[in-house]
Amino acid sequence: MRAIILMFDSLNRHMLAPYADTLVDAPHFARLAAKAVTFDNFYAGSMPCMPARREMHTGRYNFLHRSWGPLEPFDDSMPQLLGDAGIHTHLASDHPHYWEDGGATYHTRYTTWEFFRGQEGDPWKGVVADGVAATGGPARAVRQDEVNRRYQPTETDHSQTLTVDAGLHFLETNAAADRWLLQIELFDPHEPFFSHDTYKKKYPHDYDGPRFDWPGYEKVIEPTGQVEHARLEYAALVSMCDHSLGRVLDAMDEHDLWDDTLLIVNTDHGFLLGEHGWWAKSVQPWFNELVHLPMFLWDPRTRGRDTRRGALAQTIDIAPTVLRFFGLAPTADMQGHDLAAVLADDRPVRDGALFGIHGGHVNVTDGRYVYMRGAAEQANQPLDEHTLMPTHMRARFAVHELSGWQPAEPFAFTKGLRTMRIPTASQLMNPWHHGTLLFDLESDPQQLSPIADDEVELRMLRLLARLMHDNHAPHSQFQRLGIPYTGEPGADHLLVRDQADRAAAVAAPLPELADLPAADLLATPLAALLADRRHRAVVAEHLPELAAVELLTLPPGLSLLYMARLAIIPAIMLCAIGTDLAR
Repeated sequence: MRAIILMFDSLNRHMLAPYADTLVDAPHFARLAAKAVTFDNFYAGSMPCMPARREMHTGRYNFLHRSWGPLEPFDDSMPQLLGDAGIHTHLASDHPHYWEDGGATYHTRYTTWEFFRGQEGDPWKGVVADGVAATGGPARAVRQDEVNRRYQPTETDHSQTLTVDAGLHFLETNAAADRWLLQIELFDPHEPFFSHDTYKKKYPHDYDGPRFDWPGYEKVIEPTGQVEHARLEYAALVSMCDHSLGRVLDAMDEHDLWDDTLLIVNTDHGFLLGEHGWWAKSVQPWFNELVHLPMFLWDPRTRGRDTRRGALAQTIDIAPTVLRFFGLAPTADMQGHDLAAVLADDRPVRDGALFGIHGGHVNVTDGRYVYMRGAAEQANQPLDEHTLMPTHMRARFAVHELSGWQPAEPFAFTKGLRTMRIPTASQLMNPWHHGTLLFDLESDPQQLSPIADDEVELRMLRLLARLMHDNHAPHSQFQRLGIPYTGEPGADHLLVRDQADRAAAVAAPLPELADLPAADLLATPLAALLADRRHRAVVAEHLPELAAVELLTLPPGLSLLYMARLAIIPAIMLCAIGTDLAR
C-alpha cells in the first residue's frame, strides 16, 4: 500500500475545468477527474496556510482555539502515526512557512523531508546592495522576492519544478517498495504569481501598467485592466501547476501505481481575484471562492473513476482517510471521517461543516446555506489564544503578549494538559464590520445577495452552536459571538437583520483610485493628514473618534484609504470625506 498527496496552495476551484467553464488551460486536471473521484462539496476548515496543515495532520479544527502556529505537544500527527507504524513518509515542498517560527514542528513529523527555497519573500539569497535589511513590513518581502526571482531564471530553476523533481525522484526510487506515503506540496499558485513565459504566452493580452502579480490583502481599487492582468498572471501559474500535476500522473502510469496507491490532490484554500470587490483572503468574509475547494481522490479500495460525489467533506477528513487506507485507526481526538463511504456510495458523513479563521467569522454550511456569524460587539471580544507553543507566523509571542496569560482548564483533546490562555485582539480583521451574513447557495451560488430569513438563520445558528460544542470550543468564543454557552440559541440571538445595514455598506466595492475625490489626501498617512487643522476638522465631522486619537499612537502609514481597503470604514464614508477634503 502506497499513498501520494499532491497539495497546492491557494488553488481556485472555480477556475478549473472539472468545476467550471474557465479561461484557464489545465488539461491535466481534466485528466485527473477522469481517473479519480471529484468532490463537489469539499470545504476548508481552518485558514489560512498552517492552520489548514494542522487539520491535515490532526483531523480536527484549529481555528476556534488558536491562530497560526506549530503543532502542539498533544496533537496527533497523521504522518508521525504512519511512521510509528513502520510506514515511510516523505515530504518534498517549497512551502516557506514550514521553516518559519509558526511552522517549525510540521515537517519533522515526516520520516524524511526536503525543501526548496525561493517562494514569496523567503529570506533566501543575500544581496546586500538590494537593501532588504533596511526595508520593513510587507515591502521587505517584496524586495526579497525580487532578489529570489533572479536565481530562478528558467522553469527548470523554479522552486515548483525542483520540488516536483524531488517528489518524482522519491517515487522512482521507491516504486517497487511498499508502505510509504509521498507528500509533494507546492506553494503555487499562492501569490506572488511568478511563472515563466511558457505559461504567460497562453494568456496574451495588452497591458502596459506596473508589474502586478502580488495583490495585497485588501479591497480592489486598481483599474479593470490591471485586475484582469492579475487574473491572467494567476491563470499562467495554475497552468504551470497543471503541468506539474501531469508529471505526477505520468509517473503513476509509468510505474503502474493505480492498483494499490491512494492519490489525493487538494489545496488549503482559494484566492480572491476581484470577486466581491476583494483581493486575496483573511481580512474579508470567507466566501465560497475561498473555502469551497477542489478535491480529487483515487482510492483503490473503492476504485471510483470519472465519478463525482456531493456529500459534505472537509480537510479534517484527510488524516482519517489516509490512516484507514493503511489499516490504522484514527485517534480518539480526530473528528474527521474516512471518506471511503463517500467514495463508495456518496453516503453523508456530516450534516454541517465549520470553517473560519481565529478571531474572524465562525462559519457553517449544510451544503445549501452558508451562515457567517460575526461578533456581537465591535470590540470582537473576548478572544483568547489557547496554546503551549506561543509562536506567530514569523515571530515568537512578544513579552507584552505573554504578560497576562493564565493556565486554562484542559480541553478534551489536550490529553490532560492545561494550555496557556493568552488574551489577544484581532488587528486588521474584525468580523463585526462585515456583519453576520446568511447566503442561499441554491438561488445565489456566487453569494452576491445575502438573505434575511429568521427561520433559516435560527436553524443554522443552532447547527453552528452544536458543532462548536462538538469541537470543545472555549466559552469565550460563544461570548464573542453572542451565543449562549448552555441551552439552545433562540430568536433573541439572531443578528442578520440587526447588522444588515452595516454589512451592506461595508460590502460595497470601492471606486477605482482614479475616481476617488481627493485621492492623494485619502492616501496620506493619518498623522500627517490630521496635523493640518482644516483636514482634521473634515475627518472629525465624519469620524470624531478618529480625529480625537493621539497622533503619536497612530501606526505609521495608516491612511483613510487603507482603512477603507480593509473595510474598517465603508466606501460611502470614504467618498464623503474625500469630497469634503477636495473643497
